[in-house]
Amino acid sequence: MPLLSALRLNMTNVPGAGHSGRYRAALEMASYADARGVTAIGCEEHHLAATGWLPAPLLMAAAVAGCTTTARISVGALLVPLYDPVRLAEDIAVLDQLSAGRVSFVAGIGYRPEEYHALGKDFRRRGRLMDESLAVLLQAWGDEPFEFNGQKVNVTPKPYTTPHPLLLIGGMSVAAARRAARFGLPFSPPMPMPDIEAVYLAELAAHGKHGFVFSPENGNTVTHLSDDPDKAWACCGDYFLHEAREYSSWAVPEVARPNETAVGSVAELRRAGTVEVLTPEELIAQCRAGRTSVTLHPLIGGLPLDDGWESLRLLVERVLPELGS
Repeated sequence: MPLLSALRLNMTNVPGAGHSGRYRAALEMASYADARGVTAIGCEEHHLAATGWLPAPLLMAAAVAGCTTTARISVGALLVPLYDPVRLAEDIAVLDQLSAGRVSFVAGIGYRPEEYHALGKDFRRRGRLMDESLAVLLQAWGDEPFEFNGQKVNVTPKPYTTPHPLLLIGGMSVAAARRAARFGLPFSPPMPMPDIEAVYLAELAAHGKHGFVFSPENGNTVTHLSDDPDKAWACCGDYFLHEAREYSSWAVPEVARPNETAVGSVAELRRAGTVEVLTPEELIAQCRAGRTSVTLHPLIGGLPLDDGWESLRLLVERVLPELGS
């Protein structure tokens, strides 16, 4: 079975470093990967991040779509309650047309009050905002005008994909599972969660709707490839740690997150396993033993471009050909 391979492009960086060259490199990497059989390219959304974590995933996805032809593009999580829902419906419809339906979207509710505050949204109403926005999106992509704020609205153009672009509901809670089932949308927890998935499937049946569950087998684990993993950890570990520390700093006690491990050193991060450094041969052996996917993060935490390119080239030149991908 061919390996499902993905690039994660969240555009994190180190303080004081320029961003323009890294954004251009990200598009060059996306184009190179797409031409050589990489399956998917992922964009994300966070706001007010010290690392510059990507705050505009739809713009990034559009740029990636413009320089690729085959790879699937994912936006996840897209923090739906932070947007005007009609404008979001328009932007997604145009992106769906631009990409000929290659972009999928994982709708997330978010968990950082400061993001809501910065964008003028009430964090306490996030559940209701999510429900209202999802209802508008699904109506806006339909053929008929619908009522919004007391007036008839007819969003144009309609999406390329019928009945609408692939929209999944992300989350790790019972509420998220029930929301996905209620709207008849696929459910996408960030890692396998059998108990929550069972709630989703039961709710689907109760509502007489159809759907499915999609979750990455390795959660948020990302891979860096090197012929010398010990050397790579010595040279690149601080960049891996830089991103991990910021992500850990956003932890909320009542919100579980995938692979949540507070780490204070490169050694602790290496033991935690949320970033793995493998040789091409190690990854090939794992895939032949049953592993089905890998996510490279070639710009993680401000990683120097040469190191990111080396990891990507090892994937497409030495791993994918051995696996028939």
